[in-house]
Formats: sequence, C-alpha cells, structure tokens
Amino acid sequence: MTVAPPRPDPSPPGAPVRRAITEVLSRADRAFRRVTTGAGLAMLGILLVIGFFLVYRSGPAFENSGFGFFGTIRFDPASGVLGVLGLLYGTVVVALIAVLVAVPLSILAALFITEYSSGRIRGFLTGLVDLLAAIPSLLYGLWGFSFLGPQIVPVSTWLTENLGWFPPFAAKENTLYIQSMFIAGLVVSLMVLPITTSVIREVFAQTPPGEKEAALALGSTRWGMVKTVMLPFGRGGIIGGSMLGLGRALGETIAVSLLLPQVPEISQHIVQFGGATISGFIANNSGASGLFLSGLMAAGLVLFIFTLATNFTASVIISKSRSGAGVDA
Repeated sequence: MTVAPPRPDPSPPGAPVRRAITEVLSRADRAFRRVTTGAGLAMLGILLVIGFFLVYRSGPAFENSGFGFFGTIRFDPASGVLGVLGLLYGTVVVALIAVLVAVPLSILAALFITEYSSGRIRGFLTGLVDLLAAIPSLLYGLWGFSFLGPQIVPVSTWLTENLGWFPPFAAKENTLYIQSMFIAGLVVSLMVLPITTSVIREVFAQTPPGEKEAALALGSTRWGMVKTVMLPFGRGGIIGGSMLGLGRALGETIAVSLLLPQVPEISQHIVQFGGATISGFIANNSGASGLFLSGLMAAGLVLFIFTLATNFTASVIISKSRSGAGVDA
C-alpha cells in the first residue's frame, strides 16, 4: 500500500487534510489475481460449452415435439412421443423427499457438533460427516436396493394402512412397495445429509460468541440461547444448505437408476412401485441413438438448467448469510 501526496482540499481552513489511498499490487498478487480470474472464467466457459452442446444435440427432439416436450408424460421415441414431464415429476418428488428427511437431521447434527459436543467428539463427528460424502453413490444404491428397500417395505405398508387417507401414502390394492419413490428419497437423503450438515455447521460456528454469552448471562438456558440466537443467525445457512442439498438430490444418478424402475409417470402414491428421474432414465438408456438420444439430451438440458438455477440461488443465499445480510438484529 502506498500513500499518494496531498492534493488541494476544498475543506475549510484547519480541517484535516484528506489523502487519497491507492493500492499497488505486488507481482505475486497480480499473478494470483490472474490465475484465479482465469480459473473462474474457465469454469464459466465449461458451463457454457456444456449448455451449448446440450442445446445443439437436443434440437431434433424439440423439432419433433415442440413445446409439447415439456407437457408430455410419455417418453416413447418408437412412436415419436417425447416428453419430460413424467421424468421431471419423479426427479422433483425424490429430491423433495430427500430434503425433507435430511434437513431436520442436518440441523440437529450441526447443533450438536457446534454447541453440545466436546472437542474430541466434535472432531470425530466432523470427520465422520465428511466421510459420508466420500462414499460412492453406487454403494448407496446397492445398499438401498439389497438391504434398505426390503426393510422399508413394512414401513410403507404401515403408512398405507394407517395414513392412507393422505394421498401420498395411499396405494393401489395388491401393489408392490419395492422400488418406490419413497425408498429412493430415503436413500438419496443419506447422500444429501453430509453437504447440508457441513454448510449449516459452518454457519452456526460463525455465530458471534458475545451474543451467545449475553443470552446465557441473562439467564437463558442452553436451548433458549440456541433458539433465540443461533437459529435466527443461521437461518440463511439453513436455507442455503437445504437448497444445495436439493441441487445434489436433483442430479443423483446411479443410486436412483438402481432404486427405481425408470418408467415415466405422474403418481401421487409415492410408497408404491414406480417412478423415474431424469438422470436415472438417461443412465439406463445411455446406449440410445437417433431421436431417442436427442430426447435424452433435451431431458438433460432441462435438468442442467433446473439444477444450475437451484445451486445459483443457494450460493446467493449462503453469501448473504456469511456477510450478515438477512440476520435479524
């Protein structure tokens, strides 16, 4: 940093002289700025290339179906019918189930790691949560298909018998409860759990210690301090972490390709057999060609835009929470 020489100041006589401060970057700073700027532009370029590629390859599908592609449930290239609505519906339902299960667990886990656990246990739990994120999705899918799925069947049956008045838990007579969107959502929630817990934990850790100590000094209990200080402060992080988890769930591929039959449909009965997601359907039909391949590219473009918008919104919310915006005084 260098200080420029004084300039004529129109301030009244006797007032302090104002000096303009200019920043002079060193050679290392300039090189670092160029490298980071180049990396950011490279990532933007990669996204643009992927987007243009999907748009180009999906052209025949849009020419064949037009705007009907977005409102058609069936995806049958043999008969010339292409639609993404059934796939998009299954993608959103599975992702919402995953987020609804994972977010409450993530908030509780983040609170325990940040506020209630001791130093040694805190380090162990932090590493354990990070380790869950390193498990390949293929293993989650195999575990869910061979072990968790059969274990959840009695739960699905109980929900249908006792809460069947609620449409999502209703099911047709003599239906199968395996390979359902409910089971797929539970498995995906375990994959969403690490990222949401990490984001929420980091935001909770930034809670000003002075405000926490002031609440306790005024006679508040530990839970009262968490409810009145930590949760309001971490509200933006909770929302941002939830949306990042939603973006992760929307793009999950291998696990859902094993857990669902990948039959496009719109059904409000989530506990019974059936359902498909965009990524899983593309994975199961990756050897397609011609109009079928173009339709898969168009479906991938829809998922690409949807996930990109979700992650961008989450990044904005998280940046505001880190800067203190949106936190009530």
